[in-house]
Amino acid sequence: MKLQMHSVHFTADQKLLDFIQKKVDKLETFYDRILDGEVFLRIDKGEHKNGNKVAEIKINLPGSSLFSKEQAGSFEAATDAAVESLRRQLKKHKEKLFAKH
Repeated sequence: MKLQMHSVHFTADQKLLDFIQKKVDKLETFYDRILDGEVFLRIDKGEHKNGNKVAEIKINLPGSSLFSKEQAGSFEAATDAAVESLRRQLKKHKEKLFAKH
């Protein structure tokens, strides 16, 4: 899947970008009609009890798009949570599609 990755106000290393690509690619096993996606990585200012690393993932499907924003102590943990959220959204989306037919 083609992913556009944006790291806001910092430079993400290639290892992190590869990790995110691999995680998001796994979503295609649940729904094979994903068109593309966009990932935003940012570091939140201020104190947060669950970390200050934010991962926002948006994936585009035919006719709609799904979005997840998660915050954690590391970008890897935030990405894991966001991908898990998108996986649940994809399953729901797929169930709705098949319910219509």
